[in-house]
Amino acid sequence: MDNRTAQPRQFVNLTPGEPAPWFMQRSYSNPRYAFSSVAGHYIVLCFFGSAGNARGRNTIKEVLARRAVFDDERASFFGVSLDPADETEGRVADSFPGLRFFWDFDGVVSKLYGALPVDAAVNARQHTVRRFWLVLDPTLRVIRSFPFEDNGRDILEVFDLLKNLPPPALHAGIEISAPILILPRVFEPEFCRDLIGLYEKNGGEESGFMREVEGKTVAIQDHSFKRRRDYIIEDTKLIQRLQLYMKKKVVPEIRKAHHFTATRMERYIVSCYAAEDRAIFKPHRDNTTKGTAHRRFAVSINLNDDFEGGELSFPEFGPRTYKAPIGCAVVFSTPLLHAVGEVTKGRRYAFLPFLYDDEAAKLREANNAFLGDNVEAYRSS
Repeated sequence: MDNRTAQPRQFVNLTPGEPAPWFMQRSYSNPRYAFSSVAGHYIVLCFFGSAGNARGRNTIKEVLARRAVFDDERASFFGVSLDPADETEGRVADSFPGLRFFWDFDGVVSKLYGALPVDAAVNARQHTVRRFWLVLDPTLRVIRSFPFEDNGRDILEVFDLLKNLPPPALHAGIEISAPILILPRVFEPEFCRDLIGLYEKNGGEESGFMREVEGKTVAIQDHSFKRRRDYIIEDTKLIQRLQLYMKKKVVPEIRKAHHFTATRMERYIVSCYAAEDRAIFKPHRDNTTKGTAHRRFAVSINLNDDFEGGELSFPEFGPRTYKAPIGCAVVFSTPLLHAVGEVTKGRRYAFLPFLYDDEAAKLREANNAFLGDNVEAYRSS
């Protein structure tokens, strides 16, 4: 007989102010839902375990009775199910706006957040589940957790908290600004016109975006998420001129603000967001795949201003939008959630490179092994 004392199970315990872990998990309506993209309003995560028992069913019933709270503007609800029968028997379902469910049958999300022990086996149903609510702020940091209580009081406490929270833009108690650099006079107006002329002479090709699929970084086309056309600059002298602009006018400011020296540049493109295409780029981050993990800073330089819509925004930091003047660079760290609103009139032309350093170049080359067939491999030089 083994007389050793069983070790207590270890659970993650997230406390107020901690960043909530990012994850990708299958949801009711999305095979790979990127949780990091939901920032910008309050989030309620509910680890209810299963809707097949009385407490789980009642919790979902109470959420549905208050569904007006969840409008995807002020707040959104995400239920996390560990029970495959919730899916096969249709016990819960997404309801837009505001209500979504994750199928966490492998327990990945539940272990990250502390609903299951960190060493729980794949068959999560064999383990005791900690059921609780977690309320997050618009930057996906924890506000408060509420363990389930036998009398159901946790439900009242969660919705009482939500009722008394300030507008999302004031969640910190004051207005906060996105941590971005705005650098005027990076390009001269005549140089901007020359770059637009290149696009208009040669046209552009539809550009997609990168996603991780079965461990590989692949290029995806989805016009409901992104629509933009790009002209790839190949002229060596023009590329050298663009590098010089970055080196003299952008790199020193990044060094001053972030103590980081960029030495490499990715992408020499003139991009066009056109009203006739209803061009848009929904909230995303620029370094979330192995093929893009090397990117450190994004640069956005408007080449014209005779358009409407198409403004840059950073949802984690409030509803403010940015329409920079001609030749002005907006510079930001690639993990920041950002979006481009739909262009409603005219065309927005922009130069949109990424900057990184020699260490990141090594990472970029090492990650060639994780690129899909439709993504060009990188060779450092």
